[in-house]
Amino acid sequence: MKIFRRMLLAVLILCLIPLGQAGYASLLQRQQERTLKELREAAEPERDGGERGEENAVGADGGQGEKNTAGADGGQGEENAAGADDGQGEGTASEAADHPGETVPSGGNPQEEPADSRPPVMEKYEALYEKNHDLTGWLFIEGTNIDYPVMQREDDEYYLHHDFYGNDSKYGCLYVRDTADVITPGTNFIIYGHNMKDGSMFGDLDLYQKESFWREHPTICFDTLYEERTYEVIAVFPSRVYHSDEAAFKYYQFYNADTQEEFDYFYENIKNLSLYDTGVTAGFGDTFLTLSTCAYHTEDGRFVVVAKATDADN
Repeated sequence: MKIFRRMLLAVLILCLIPLGQAGYASLLQRQQERTLKELREAAEPERDGGERGEENAVGADGGQGEKNTAGADGGQGEENAAGADDGQGEGTASEAADHPGETVPSGGNPQEEPADSRPPVMEKYEALYEKNHDLTGWLFIEGTNIDYPVMQREDDEYYLHHDFYGNDSKYGCLYVRDTADVITPGTNFIIYGHNMKDGSMFGDLDLYQKESFWREHPTICFDTLYEERTYEVIAVFPSRVYHSDEAAFKYYQFYNADTQEEFDYFYENIKNLSLYDTGVTAGFGDTFLTLSTCAYHTEDGRFVVVAKATDADN
């Protein structure tokens, strides 16, 4: 009997260790999130008279660690040769996850240009940009935990598995691929992020599955380093990553529409796939923001929110 009890105790301890590690990683992640927000908010006035970040809801299930690992176009086939968004990292967050004094070497951000050829960085992002030159913007959605820096690096996989300070992290960062140009955006600008069980990163994005949530939160704020931008949600839909030889609408391959026909192909597909009609329309020349994360309704599933730049931002 004593041996049996000892075996049960050993099994219990082995089961609790991962939970403890996940809880610690989640705590470190929250601490880092607060530090980054404080760096930004120290130089940021209230936007539209409202507070940003503190009112955000905690993940619905309050759990620790991953709900799904995210990736937006990280499936099989030639369209994702780098495997950029497969997002299968299972490592725990680094114990050094919060280094407010650390400066991360740039990894070759495609937006790195001679200083005199770039617009000036907005004051509220200067301190963050000095910490890490891979910073390319900030995404915020009211009523969610989505209030994060957006990163960009030549290595598309890097921020799947690293935090803002370059530490190994299963949370990663929100990021755009190296083909994105935030200074002169094309027709579509895609941001990827992990779908985390504790609501971090894009863990709250699937709140948009409910039309009632969209009605209360119809806009998305995405600032580049150089200007504030506001987008209206135009379509919300489940999708998946397809094999290269499959004939299907691959939203993750769409960046620019040089012709009306190319625009119509993207626009008509996102409207037809949308879970509900937002009533928001778009035309050739409009700019879209696409948010993409993993979903488990099917193999290599994805959940996608597409928004259109408001008239003032187009």
